[in-house]
Amino acid sequence: MAGLSTKQKILNASIRLFNKKGMANVRLQQIANEIGISPGNLAYHFRNKEAIIDAINEELYQEAAELLSTYRIFPNLMDFDNQLTKYFSFIQKYPFYFLDLLEIERHYPEIRSKRQLHISKMISQIRKRFDFNHSRGLIIDEPQPGVYNCVANAIWVLITFWVPQNLVRDAKASAEDITSFKEMVWHQVFPYFTKAGIAEFEQLIRPLLQQHSSDQ
Repeated sequence: MAGLSTKQKILNASIRLFNKKGMANVRLQQIANEIGISPGNLAYHFRNKEAIIDAINEELYQEAAELLSTYRIFPNLMDFDNQLTKYFSFIQKYPFYFLDLLEIERHYPEIRSKRQLHISKMISQIRKRFDFNHSRGLIIDEPQPGVYNCVANAIWVLITFWVPQNLVRDAKASAEDITSFKEMVWHQVFPYFTKAGIAEFEQLIRPLLQQHSSDQ
């Protein structure tokens, strides 16, 4: 942290404390103590906790926008798997944001509109993957109208709440298990693969999941 500005140190310390204690339970004094500065010095950079949360939120959404911009870099199933890796790392960095979601929605309504935009774009990308891979012959025809919209929403829920729900259940090891996370998401897609889809999955994705498992 030696090369970081005091402002960034405050944000990093706030994220650590919010993740550990919950956003509502962290006071400005604790944040100041975390990096060894006075409350007055902290107030010079951020007038109150709300200002810190606003700054973290801007940082968070910038990272989310960059993550969403990686959509469809590769023309195969690896593209989605790579994005899953990035989603997992992102949510591990900010679990407080998802654990404290209802509190944030209630007390910081200005954050809601940006969050809704992010959610809509994320679900839309997941849904478009079904159309794209259907056009490649990897996904079967939609069994009935609306099925793939429902699956896309279910995958969004899994991606967003996999880490937080494990932390709520005090399953820290599971919260850090990217293999189980990815397998759970791919299980939502697998029933809709054609034979060609299964073949590509077994060739490209299965070895990666096995590699993740052996590395942990």
